[in-house]
Amino acid sequence: MASRIIDSERIPILAWGELPDEGTLAQARNIANLPFAHHHVALMPDAHVGFGMPIGGVFGAVGQVVPHAVGLDIGCGVRAFKTSLRVEEVRPVLDDVLHGIMREVPQGFDWHHESQAHRTDVFDEVPDSPVLRAEKARAERQAGTLGGGNHFIELQQDADGFVWVMIHCGSRNVGKQVAEHYDAVARDLNKRQGSPVPPQWGLAHLDTRSAMGAEYLAAMGWCLRFAKENRRLIAESVREVLKRRFGAVSFEPDVDVHHNYASVERHFGREVVVHRKGAVHAVGTVLVPGSMGTASYVAEGLANPESFESCSHGAGRALGRREAMRRIKREQVLRELDEIGVRLAKGKQHDVAEEAPEAYKDIESVMAGQQDLVRPLVRLTPVGVVKG
Repeated sequence: MASRIIDSERIPILAWGELPDEGTLAQARNIANLPFAHHHVALMPDAHVGFGMPIGGVFGAVGQVVPHAVGLDIGCGVRAFKTSLRVEEVRPVLDDVLHGIMREVPQGFDWHHESQAHRTDVFDEVPDSPVLRAEKARAERQAGTLGGGNHFIELQQDADGFVWVMIHCGSRNVGKQVAEHYDAVARDLNKRQGSPVPPQWGLAHLDTRSAMGAEYLAAMGWCLRFAKENRRLIAESVREVLKRRFGAVSFEPDVDVHHNYASVERHFGREVVVHRKGAVHAVGTVLVPGSMGTASYVAEGLANPESFESCSHGAGRALGRREAMRRIKREQVLRELDEIGVRLAKGKQHDVAEEAPEAYKDIESVMAGQQDLVRPLVRLTPVGVVKG
């Protein structure tokens, strides 16, 4: 059950885990006072301030979609798979493996030199959207690339000593362009049509029955497919690196989950557009990554109706990027990773403190706060990480 219920707004706010900070709650109150918000707002135990809507927030909208309640990195998510490799086989050559991955998978602002459209069918059918038309050629070169920020490729080990690969990334620049374009369209329409939603909330909305609403949903849906293919292509590249280095390696099937998207679902007696911003649809097998240097989990989603069948998407930030850079020294992060035996491969290390373990909430507390949302299956600890 939710640890807190706040019933001072138009609809209640249900919060799992520790009560979030005031900034996060203020954004949740705005969501709860949207005229089209349905039944209640759910805050996952990793909830923290986002733009417009908290990251780690979930709500259902009646007949409306809110671009900033989906997020800028549409379709961002996590992919993981188990290998037949033992950690003792990998550790002696770990740096070579990580650098091999870095050579195969562009990071940060780097792209592939040529189109990757031949590796995927996601470009065969692209919705008719001005943003997608403008971004398609660039997206073809960004497919199979990691990006920067909190995106990563980790080699991890389970309790039995088997190596896993976990990948966190999204739709690269095309998702950001789609989000910003349709938010601008929504703001203009809301102003002209006299929407009661204050513009300073950052929650401009589109009617799903309108041409623009339908166009956004189609573009968002394509970004979800692109993001999933992006992770698949990265996984393919990592598998090739491992096969070249170790020869006969087998891989179990991949698990892949989105955590920035909107979906039409039925909850509490109505068909609504469920917005999950930094939250996972907790049905089937889900992935809950920790921070760099801490544990991650493979878990079974419990489809709890009170959370709109959702769970946390990770540990969640405890410090903003600038605050982390101000308070945590790069040398401290590198020393701490070395002390716990985690190898870091990162092209430019000036911003490494942004992703320090101390910049995130404690993953064990987050998991404890969502025992009725997920059941842990496998606990994974990091061995080596490639960061954008």
